[in-house]
Amino acid sequence: MSEPAATYTRDGHVATITYNRPDALNAVNGEMREALDAAWTRFREDDDAWVGIVTGAGRAFCAGADLKDGKGSTGTWPGSFWEWPTITTFESGMEIWKPTIAAVNGPCIGYGLTAVLACDFVLASDRATFAYPEVRIGVATIVGALRLPAHVAMPDALELLLTGDSIDAAHAHEIGLVWRVHDHAALLSEAHRLATRLCQGAPLAVRATNEMAHRGQRLPWTDAVRMGEAMRRVVAQSEDTVEAGRARAEGRDPDWRAR
Repeated sequence: MSEPAATYTRDGHVATITYNRPDALNAVNGEMREALDAAWTRFREDDDAWVGIVTGAGRAFCAGADLKDGKGSTGTWPGSFWEWPTITTFESGMEIWKPTIAAVNGPCIGYGLTAVLACDFVLASDRATFAYPEVRIGVATIVGALRLPAHVAMPDALELLLTGDSIDAAHAHEIGLVWRVHDHAALLSEAHRLATRLCQGAPLAVRATNEMAHRGQRLPWTDAVRMGEAMRRVVAQSEDTVEAGRARAEGRDPDWRAR
């Protein structure tokens, strides 16, 4: 039996989602789209998964849509053309507030780059490259064009989006697309090191804080503060908040339960 086109594994509280079509440079076809959506849904619903890492098998992170086998790469749904849903994938906006880390191990193109832009932290191998080549084959980039300007200056975003040129990890770091660049052999260990640090905080408090950091950028100030204060009070009613006080009184580390 062949392995799924995207895999989900968990080590403790850290889940890893892996693009798993290495012979096709992890290009996204219909089979991979289904497997990716299932993996991200599993991560979102797995109470014991507190942090997620996404990476690629083999020498590529993700080569974008599979141009030889692209049917279903955006997903398939019943209904008419116009009413097809759009926010159904991690790239397109599936809401997951558990911290996510992209460990970009090689070429990161199209769909792959859009998924990276959806992550909270971007770590790159010194072998990684980044590109949106769609305009060179007559295709408009949409979700990537919406996401990229929030990460880099507009001219840097437009250079990638409108030329289709590829940039290396060093330049991606220089413009702010990549947070940190690591030696290729150390990439996954560094991603897990970061994930372990992110597991130190109370999981519900981490998720609420992460959501406000992102959503608050799009809200008027007063609305953002009001929403944040409401979320803070909800989190304060959790078992983990009680455990935090108990742990301080007993002089030990908290035993978080994410509830």
